[in-house]
Amino acid sequence: MPDLDFFRMASLVQALQQSGMNRWAEQLPAQVEEEIRNRQHGDIPRWRAAFDDLPGIDASLVDLEGSVITSTGSSAEPVQVDALRQALLRLSPWRKGPFHLHGVTIDTEWRSDWKWERIRPHIRPLGERCVLDIGCGNGYHVWRMAGEGARLVLGIDPNWLFMHQFAAVRHFVGDHWPAWLLPLGVDQLPSDQLAFDTVFSMGVLYHRRSPIDHLLQLKSFLKHGGELVLETLVIDGKEGEVLLPSDRYAQMRNVWFLPSPPTLMRWMERVGFRDVHVADLNSTTVDEQRSTEWMKFDSLPDFLDPANQARTVEGYPSPLRAVLIATL
Repeated sequence: MPDLDFFRMASLVQALQQSGMNRWAEQLPAQVEEEIRNRQHGDIPRWRAAFDDLPGIDASLVDLEGSVITSTGSSAEPVQVDALRQALLRLSPWRKGPFHLHGVTIDTEWRSDWKWERIRPHIRPLGERCVLDIGCGNGYHVWRMAGEGARLVLGIDPNWLFMHQFAAVRHFVGDHWPAWLLPLGVDQLPSDQLAFDTVFSMGVLYHRRSPIDHLLQLKSFLKHGGELVLETLVIDGKEGEVLLPSDRYAQMRNVWFLPSPPTLMRWMERVGFRDVHVADLNSTTVDEQRSTEWMKFDSLPDFLDPANQARTVEGYPSPLRAVLIATL
């Protein structure tokens, strides 16, 4: 099982204390230890073995700002590259990326770099900011945020596979980046002890049974004057229009509310956010989300009506994603 050192807990506690979040910093090690004890998963030994089999290759160049997160070095031998590839494949499925690690390109299900390039021009510069990324998956965007010069970037996601994927990338890009990922869900964060400059919630709102409560959670994690970056599925429509799927949406069971952008803006204003605006509206394409060697399960092409890709297999409008930005 992972231990606290696996999460770089000591350095995270210090970073949180330096950012004024002392109460949570004191409680966090015990909280994560309890999570390690209670959240057993039968695949953890297999994922840990794959992580332990990663070869040690020194990086002469790390790039967290390009289209592909890259770690390269001149010391990698062909046998090491092959061992690296096999170990990383054992951590499949890889959903967020892409990554290029010492000659191995992880072609993930999502072109997450495309989403980042849509978001990045519209947010406040992240330099020296404390950032929280909720539902961060394997931490792809955590690395991109660290590459923007953030003082602290904390991603949370309860999926243990994603934690091992993040640790595998960290193994090659290095421990000196102010980037951490914890196996926690959003409901495990305290609502009265956090004070982040920027909070990201991307691909989470439509999985929440109460979107208003989620917005209130996000508000509680921000310091006054902080910025919320909210990315979620929406529908094309007027204020007051919301889609509540009868069962599945694009083969996903846990999809609840898909509001129109004007409706979502009203929700955000109602709970106390200011300067709410839609920064981007984008239809997801089969070039951005698809199956690959690194994620061999069904993906977006399988979730759309083969006779009309403007509809899902259930007959709903195909995925439309909005980025909304607001200030507390």
